[in-house]
Amino acid sequence: MATSQPPPLPPNYSTVTASPPVTPTPRPEKRLAPPVFSPPTAPRRTSLDQLPSTSSRTPLTPSPSPADGVTSGSAVPHFSTPPGPPMFSSPLRPAAVPFRTSPATPQPVSFSSVSSLPTSSPQSGLFIPGSSLPTSSPPQYSNGLVERHSQPLDSLEESNLAEQSPYVFFSAHKILKHKKLGNVSSLGFGALVSPGREIAQGPQTVYRNPHRCQNCGAYSNLYCRILVDSGQWQCIICKKLNGSEGEYIASSRDVLQHCTELSFSAIDYIQTGNSRPGYIPAPDTRRTSPVFLVIDECLDEAHLQHLQGSLHAFVDSLPPSTRIGIISYGRTVSVYDFSETTTASADVLPGDKSPTQESLKALIYGTGIYLSPIHVCLPVAHTIFSSLRPYKLKLPEASRDRCLGTAVEVALAIIQGPSAEMSRSIIKRSGGNCRILVCAGGPNTYGPGAVPHSFNHPNYPYMEKTAMKYMEHLGHEAHRHDTVVDLLCAGQCPVRVPVLQPLAKASGGVFVLHDDFGEAFGVNLQRASTRAAGSHGLFEIRCSKEVLVTQVIGPGEEAPSDAHETFKNDSSTCIQMLSVEESQCFALSMETKGDITSDYVFFQFAIRYSDIFQAEISRVITVRLPTVDSVSAYLASIQEEVAAVLIAKRTLLHGKTSSDAIDMRVTVDERVRDIALKFGSQQPKSKLYRFPKELSSLPENLFHLRRGPLLGSIVGHEDERSVLRNLFLNASFDLSIRMLAPRCLMHREEGTFEELPAYDLSMQSDAAVVLDHGTDVFIWLGAELAAQDGKSAAALAACRTLAEELTEQRFPAPRILAFKEGSSQARYFVSRLIPAHRDPPYEQARGKIPSVAVIVNRTKGETEEQFHSL
Repeated sequence: MATSQPPPLPPNYSTVTASPPVTPTPRPEKRLAPPVFSPPTAPRRTSLDQLPSTSSRTPLTPSPSPADGVTSGSAVPHFSTPPGPPMFSSPLRPAAVPFRTSPATPQPVSFSSVSSLPTSSPQSGLFIPGSSLPTSSPPQYSNGLVERHSQPLDSLEESNLAEQSPYVFFSAHKILKHKKLGNVSSLGFGALVSPGREIAQGPQTVYRNPHRCQNCGAYSNLYCRILVDSGQWQCIICKKLNGSEGEYIASSRDVLQHCTELSFSAIDYIQTGNSRPGYIPAPDTRRTSPVFLVIDECLDEAHLQHLQGSLHAFVDSLPPSTRIGIISYGRTVSVYDFSETTTASADVLPGDKSPTQESLKALIYGTGIYLSPIHVCLPVAHTIFSSLRPYKLKLPEASRDRCLGTAVEVALAIIQGPSAEMSRSIIKRSGGNCRILVCAGGPNTYGPGAVPHSFNHPNYPYMEKTAMKYMEHLGHEAHRHDTVVDLLCAGQCPVRVPVLQPLAKASGGVFVLHDDFGEAFGVNLQRASTRAAGSHGLFEIRCSKEVLVTQVIGPGEEAPSDAHETFKNDSSTCIQMLSVEESQCFALSMETKGDITSDYVFFQFAIRYSDIFQAEISRVITVRLPTVDSVSAYLASIQEEVAAVLIAKRTLLHGKTSSDAIDMRVTVDERVRDIALKFGSQQPKSKLYRFPKELSSLPENLFHLRRGPLLGSIVGHEDERSVLRNLFLNASFDLSIRMLAPRCLMHREEGTFEELPAYDLSMQSDAAVVLDHGTDVFIWLGAELAAQDGKSAAALAACRTLAEELTEQRFPAPRILAFKEGSSQARYFVSRLIPAHRDPPYEQARGKIPSVAVIVNRTKGETEEQFHSL
């Protein structure tokens, strides 16, 4: 069969592949592989016990056991109180409970400007000015509404999608005309695009085929110039004229406001040639996909009890029409049959090899029903979960035989083949956006894709490589049949993350690690099954001729040439999406090819996919950004948090191992220094450079990056950091900024909260603090407050309510931990705050916390960059 060559990729089009934590696998540069969607892990936090405390307070009596948790009735020893809080330049704004945010509404907040730096060294070459810690500024993004333009294009004021739409966030609202400064790599320019994002008031819908440029493939939009006499429109990308089949003929441009694509920046086209000719859109866009549960039956009693509770709650939460299937696996694969409404029975297949065609035919074409609506099989499902028994043999968890690969193969075969509907004369399309949820407590050690029980096995490296290839192939097979495989792992047993990640990545699913099978696991199980998903996704990026897309990071791969329409002069960057979900995001890096002469630069993002109803959707988002000559105007337009997320994603792309992470910290230091030298101003009669005031919070966010769990050493195992890194590379803007820089909220009276900078000065003994770090939310109670039973209980309840509101729809759902000052678990909280307790009192009072120092030794001609934390 002849193969066509894929279109050439832009320079540095990067690949993100899953690799073992110690020996990285070389990345091919010709193909974009999506970063594995891997969530936070909580087990194996051994290194946290060795972290030195950044707080200056020392307990006068032994700290309570971490097992105690936060109990209002326990006696709490008194500790020496820390210095008083910093004096804020303006009163902080209280946030009353409920304090609601969700992935549908980003809440970017600048916590504080960067702190002042020591300048005592006469050889220092950079100075970052200090200022008092400011209050949180109001979000500079829209509330999700897309404004309608009622005036013609020529009279439109400066506008851009970064301010209007929640789908695209640019790192700056303006573009420098001068190539040399506009392409400074340390700062860079780019955008975060969330193609599948679902919001309350989504894009406008058009039930017809779009008008497209026959030269480059771009779509007509509100910025096109219209020749109303002939109905022709000029493409904003290639400037060619195109016909509209008479639709745009009118007496004036004002008359054309009835054409939705000429009035709104985000449009959803539901094309007339979709796979369901009689398609009628359903009002419930969150309709769930068919779900197949694949359950590990090699669990100890404690873990199994938690898992059973989560599974019972999960099936109770499903909509009645959701079809569900259940498989358990150990040395064998048990496929549960729903044909009997009162009895739980299962067909058993061997797990040491892939199922044969004969066994699958006997299973699929038999009388059993393996996918059934939950309203029919709910009693049987509860019986199945209750019948699960703990592992009886006295073997370590890592040595137990688990045939995870065979179990997923069987689930895929059942999804692809005839199901219960066939026997009822209902034709079912093969696949159909199904989702396989694997509940695993250990590695795949038996059957296809297995790895040895011990790392000391003489053939382990080869067997691991073979297992990774098998899992990737299995993931591609799932994707080919519109099935997503999510791996939800829990417990203290290593699951061999490098082996299992390719399965989730290649199918477009997620990989999540949990402490146990308890609350956070159950919530993620529910959210994984109900999140909106699409298939056959294609992401096209078109820009004005002056702009070049240099790098794409996200859950996709290079699209083959036959996967999309080709036009005569189509220069778009085309990416094949493995799935289309609202929690995903693409990070785009861009450069200008030369000096820009025009007043505006245009961007168009087109996402084509099939939704869960099998309707073909084309979502088109068009942006216009103004160009400027002034560097100060450009710096003032920079969105610091978006820029910080883009920098972090580009950095983490190369931080695959612990040694790579150390190198990336140096890269972050170099980046801060270079930004100051390129955009800062030199102090009079000094070798110091003042960091640009327009980017005051950027160094602080980068400090959190290099010190936190993404690049730092505050997580206990390399697998955990690998999972967090891959989750971050795919995460949406709002989750990414929280994973990068934590959000600190202090409880006040009457259930209100004040937002504080994330410094350890917020740990006051009479206060309760909530720290939202994306995949983890911590509630910290001061010792004095915890000693007051009634008051501490009220504060804890308010903090818990706030934490649940902040993460109401976040996926993966974070774990929420509560603890007292001085407890063992408090190190989770302290390690994520910028240390400032040891600063001089006058520095604390002025809010000048020396968190970042970049020192250039000019006398010796050497450069030393370091983050200086006292």
